[in-house]
Amino acid sequence: MNLKTRWLGMELDSPLMPGASPLPDSFDMVRRLEDAGASAIVMRSLFEEQIAQEMNGAVDNVEAHEDSFAEATSHFPRSSEFSLGPDEYLDQLRGIAEAVDIPVIASLNGISVAGWLDYARQIEQAGASALELNVYYLAVDPAEDAGAVEQRTLDIVRAVKRVLKIPVAVKLSPFFSALPHFVRELEEAGADGLVLFNRFYQPDIDAAALEAKPTLHLSDPSELLLRLRWLAIVAPLVKAPLAVSGGVHTGLDAIKSVMAGASAVQVVSVLLQKGPEQLRVLRHEMEQWMQEHEYESIQQMRGNMSLARCPDPNAFSRANYMRILHSWRP
Repeated sequence: MNLKTRWLGMELDSPLMPGASPLPDSFDMVRRLEDAGASAIVMRSLFEEQIAQEMNGAVDNVEAHEDSFAEATSHFPRSSEFSLGPDEYLDQLRGIAEAVDIPVIASLNGISVAGWLDYARQIEQAGASALELNVYYLAVDPAEDAGAVEQRTLDIVRAVKRVLKIPVAVKLSPFFSALPHFVRELEEAGADGLVLFNRFYQPDIDAAALEAKPTLHLSDPSELLLRLRWLAIVAPLVKAPLAVSGGVHTGLDAIKSVMAGASAVQVVSVLLQKGPEQLRVLRHEMEQWMQEHEYESIQQMRGNMSLARCPDPNAFSRANYMRILHSWRP
């Protein structure tokens, strides 16, 4: 079976790769991922706040006064809580690029156009094959309208593209009000690829302590359904390739993602649960399914379940909505 695909201008052996996560923090784990068939390595995200605070020394200043302002400082992690600081991140990137023969994709997570974006140039110089911009932003300011939220992301993409030669992918949330229009704007702004979607981690409430309690839940296959729907809608609208992130746990999940329009399939939770060798299992499941259904290559199936096959996508969406609502029987 031919699983070759193109992502961000790079020809890859398969769509399967680990998404941004702690997995590449260890060189041993990186080599195991490559041996298991990872087509690329996506590093964990480096946050705008980390870079900005290191640039102005705010971390040390805040921690020196944490006893006086304990409530305020509790909202932001200490520098010691981050696995990799900005300098360590560059060192790790250089080490991974030297250790493997597959592309290494760095990840920056930020929400403003500021001096921290200069760090993207250092990432390129350190050997990254591409950069993934993870725009994780929760709009809570009632004075900020939807257009301003979108403009924030477009400005970041344009600023990064002005200084980089390597490809840039944008990792989005599913909560934009007019996603099909927005992805076209991102493509016009220079995005070389789009990743659907990042995950919003919802805090719980500790009722007794009156504190917000961070919670981490790994993805499950049900989360893939949202991604499949938007992949199918967005794929026919842009020339930039798409990647799926979130909810892929089996080879069949990966097959569905490609059919909806994905060129790359990012996997994290199942690798954290079962180890990097699970990539080999996913690839075998994909090849077996393709053989049973007489597909010779990924190219044959990409986008064959997108809404490009439907003359009126809006009518299709509403029909599906109505059918589901009426499908329940006691």
